[in-house]
Amino acid sequence: MKLFGGFGKGAILLLVFSLLSPPAPAGGPTLRIGYQKYGTLIVLQARGTLEERLRPLGVSVEWVEFPSGPPLLEALNAGSIDFGTAGEAPPVFAQAANNGFVYVGVEPPAPAGEAILVAKDSPIKTVADLRGKRVALNKGSNVHYFLVQALTKAGLSFSDVKPAYLAPADARAAFERANVDAWVIWDPYLAAGQQATEARTLVDGTGIVSNFQFYLAARTLAGAHPELVRAVLDEIAAADDWARTRPQEVVRLLAPRTGLPEGVVAAAAARLAYGVKPLDAAVVAYQQSIADTFRTLGLIPKSVTVRDAVWGPQS
Repeated sequence: MKLFGGFGKGAILLLVFSLLSPPAPAGGPTLRIGYQKYGTLIVLQARGTLEERLRPLGVSVEWVEFPSGPPLLEALNAGSIDFGTAGEAPPVFAQAANNGFVYVGVEPPAPAGEAILVAKDSPIKTVADLRGKRVALNKGSNVHYFLVQALTKAGLSFSDVKPAYLAPADARAAFERANVDAWVIWDPYLAAGQQATEARTLVDGTGIVSNFQFYLAARTLAGAHPELVRAVLDEIAAADDWARTRPQEVVRLLAPRTGLPEGVVAAAAARLAYGVKPLDAAVVAYQQSIADTFRTLGLIPKSVTVRDAVWGPQS
């Protein structure tokens, strides 16, 4: 499937001689892709089809794993990677800090892929019961916005809870030791936490947030080499098509690569949504609402216009 246009032959020499990243050991250019233990990029990595597509051009692929979206966006803004994926909130924080990237694609909503967990015997029964409670979350991640919206829907404000900003591994440890009252987390950490701790789901993102997954490229790469960005997006679309009808194969493929049990991977994969497409006006407006909310709460230092960070050639 080619949603984003073909890879033109006229781009070959440009790609071989002038990619952003330093030369690979063999002397050719390298495309550096940041990924997480979630979503289609890890499927694409496991299948190796992107490498096959770029190999005739002398372009190699380097995969760099990140524990969450915020450090991935920091690396993208710093020029340490060329392409990556993240949820809804990290690009907003990153755009407020440094407009060095562009949105180039988005997967469909997957709201059940993030949730607020409490211990199975916790007295907390509703989101409203979180008032005054200590809540663990990864600052600047997709669950940051989810928590804000869940609290708002329950008649609370973000200031009504005590946020404990922790990376997923640290948050799980704090949750298991009962050092926090609730944990806001996304898949596959969500599925792993549910199965390991028998945690109770207070609420997931359904009816509260969309939980989009965005594909992002360095602004310089997208401007100088749009054909390369389109080629990557076409391979992502092909991986989506492959994964959509092969859930068991996806689990067998990803379990050894994520280091997670097949049962955890299956639970997380079942909540994924496949079908990359360009950002439309509705998605841009949704992201803008996140940016405006974070600015109102003082979580970002300045207002941002999301449209300014949306790649033009794909529309």
